[in-house]
Order: sequence, then structure tokens, then C-alpha cells
Amino acid sequence: MDVAAIQTSKLSKNYGQGRGLFDLDLHVEAREVFGFLGPNGAGKSTTIRCLMGLIRPTTGSAHIFGLDCIRDYVSVKRKVGYVPGEMPQFGSLRGSEVVAYLGALRGGADLISVRRLAERFNLDLSRRYREYSSGNKQKLAIVLAFMHRPQLLILDEPTSGLDPLNQQEFFALLSEAREDGATIFLSSHILSEVERMCDRVGIIRSGRLVTIADLDELHAIRFHHVELDFAPGTEVPVNAIRSAAGVEEVVASDHTVKCIVKGSFEPLLDALRGATVNNLVSHEPSLEEIFLEYYRETAPTKAMTP
Repeated sequence: MDVAAIQTSKLSKNYGQGRGLFDLDLHVEAREVFGFLGPNGAGKSTTIRCLMGLIRPTTGSAHIFGLDCIRDYVSVKRKVGYVPGEMPQFGSLRGSEVVAYLGALRGGADLISVRRLAERFNLDLSRRYREYSSGNKQKLAIVLAFMHRPQLLILDEPTSGLDPLNQQEFFALLSEAREDGATIFLSSHILSEVERMCDRVGIIRSGRLVTIADLDELHAIRFHHVELDFAPGTEVPVNAIRSAAGVEEVVASDHTVKCIVKGSFEPLLDALRGATVNNLVSHEPSLEEIFLEYYRETAPTKAMTP
């Protein structure tokens, strides 16, 4: 039987006053792409820091490929590529010097791989770290994480600061790593990123794992804010909109209708047949809003939810 890429048992880090991480039981298979989602302060970064051996848990254990994350932290780091939520400050070191320094800690950097990665993200490694923009600092973090072709990638908000073109390049790189057999643990606030890449998703709130969901379940909790603008003189089908499956919180005013659509847009579009719609605007809510809706709907049956 393959050893789990990530295995935690009752992993806890108690900061007091209800803050921290509590009794986390997590199992991520080798070669799996696992999304880790939750609002700010939910415990995502605390979990990742425990996995990386950067902080000691109060109780419980964490293992990566069977290695204890605290006792065997040096061996763990050789197997892991890590993009932190916040990069350390390397001051006047040049990008190439940061690569050489961290590469040496892992037994040496593959300079050909480093050069190719830097070229893909248009990153100038000859510049000093303090001269980098936030986007270039994030690019350097990605180069450092991927340069040794790790077995496991632990990525904490990896697209933060990247422009859309570099985000696309990052996901291409992530897909290549997956095809190469890497396990990926992705923390993100962007639902579309998770839907695009992940096999399963763990949702954490207030330091406790609320649920582990597959992508079908994730789709089910997604919703959109929709605003419809009808042509003057058009009879607005308010009753049909209110009756459409998945349409909620309908507010009509003059020739404008605002509502929330959960799941498919098809029932709403059916309700609009025959009406002249001048404009339809759909806004995807923030992940925070989606989680709040999920917690509101599931709280009575989720014993783990505080």
C-alpha cells in the first residue's frame, strides 16, 4: 500500500481564546490534488506551517510520506516544494543568490531547471530581492518551489500578486507537475482555481475541518449575484423568475431584477423566454460569502462546526 503524501492525526495548535487549529485529521493520497479552503483566520496557514515543521503543534502528529514533520523536518523539506503565504525577506541578495542558497540546503539546485522556470515567468534573477515587485517575489517563490521537481507541492495562495498571463503559466506548470506524478496541496481563496485543479477539497473554519468534499459537492454550494435589465415596455416576468429552480432573493424595481442563482442558470434562462433583456450581469461572490452560505445551510447537521 502506498504511503500517504500527507497524514495528520488530531493535529492541534492552540493559541488560546479559541484561536488556532484543532484535532485535524487529514489524509491526502500520493498523486492527489487536494484543495484546502477557508476564510481568513480559519487555520489554513497554521496547518501548512505545522506540515513544514515551521511551528510545533500543541498536540497530535503530522507526517509527509511517512516522515514526521517535526522530527524529520530536514528530510521533509527535500521532498516538498513550498510557496509560503508570505515570502521571507532576502534583502540585498540577488534572485540567483537566493536560488543558490536554498538549493544548497536541498543538496543543490538544477540550474537548467531554474533557468527554464525563470524564463517562463520572465523573472530576472540578477536583480536584488528588495528591488522585486510583489509579483516578482511571487514568481521567485514559484521558481524555488518547483526547481527540484519535488514529490509534494504545498502551495499557500500561490497566484497572489501574479497578473493573468502569469497565472495561466502557473497553472500550466502545475498541470505538468501533476502529470509528472507530484502530489499537490493547494490553499486558495479563489474557487475557480480549486475547481480547475483539485480532486477533493477540505473546508476549514475556526480551526476545525468542517468537511471534505468532491467537486460535485463544491459545485452545489456555488452561487452568483445576478442583475437583469429589461427593455422599457417589456413585461418583466417576475413571477416566473421567482418560481425558477435555484433562484432566490428576487428583488424587482422598475425594469431591473436582482436575484441570487444557485447551481445552473438554465431555469432562470427558461423563465426569461419571450422577454427582452438589455443586459445581464453576473457576479461570482467571494469565497468568504460562499462559505458563509454553506455554513448557514449546513450548521444544524455539522457537529464539527463550532
